[in-house]
Amino acid sequence: MGKLEGKVAFVTGASRGIGQSIAELFASEGARVACVARTADEGGHKLFEGSVARTAETIRAAGGEAIAVPCDVSEYENCARAVSRVRDELGPLDVLVNNAALTYFIPVADYPVGKWHRSFAVNLHAPFYLSQLALHDMIPRRSGAIVNISSGAAIGPGRAPYSEMARKFRGGTLYGTEKAALERFTQGLAAEVYDQGVSVTCVGPSQIVPTPGTVHHKLLKDADDPRAEAPIVMARAALLLATEPLETVSGCVTYSQAILKEFGWIDEGRGFGVDDPGSGFSRA
Repeated sequence: MGKLEGKVAFVTGASRGIGQSIAELFASEGARVACVARTADEGGHKLFEGSVARTAETIRAAGGEAIAVPCDVSEYENCARAVSRVRDELGPLDVLVNNAALTYFIPVADYPVGKWHRSFAVNLHAPFYLSQLALHDMIPRRSGAIVNISSGAAIGPGRAPYSEMARKFRGGTLYGTEKAALERFTQGLAAEVYDQGVSVTCVGPSQIVPTPGTVHHKLLKDADDPRAEAPIVMARAALLLATEPLETVSGCVTYSQAILKEFGWIDEGRGFGVDDPGSGFSRA
């Protein structure tokens, strides 16, 4: 029996990259998966391949159960409609993975206000919207897991003087701010719902994952870049956090290889959480 047998999992950003890998792994572990993202069908994104239709079809072709749920999570009404549809078609939510992300690498002095607000809506407001909606299913049953996806970007550059690398890497301030806020949100919500049986955790990749977005923004050369971490590593970390008892993980802000090593799912690791302590919230 799989670790998520009979559970309903709602995974955002499931059209490609980390979200696609999480959706596919969760389905292989027995979950009925709602694949949620803005890109409904192939060709729907002007830059990247992938869609919720393709992810859901891949899962079904492998013998799993999944539905494609096109949704722009930046708006509360869209999130509410998506959750309602999933309840009707798959059942109440057992696991929520807040993975969808949107950012633009623009220095603060030049950042368009509209893009700033839109990025915040996807990266921070949507996890609040969806967590609140999911808790309406989880709290009455006194069980459930919310897994938020963070990033090493939450670790700030610290105090001056700055290295050449820190000075060159301009434009990531907003994304790092959002992920730091998501980590604080995780621990606050975890404390609020702990006595109601719901686990809330947060995990970021120990190394950069070669998603279409990270390659497009030139954070990596390609999928074979030696600095890269395969998407399945993050998927396995999310699976661990979604299935371990809440008393062992709730409130945990961690990194993929660090948590997999801690629980014995891998023998060795590297990167954030292993070679580097990570953010302040990961050490809390």
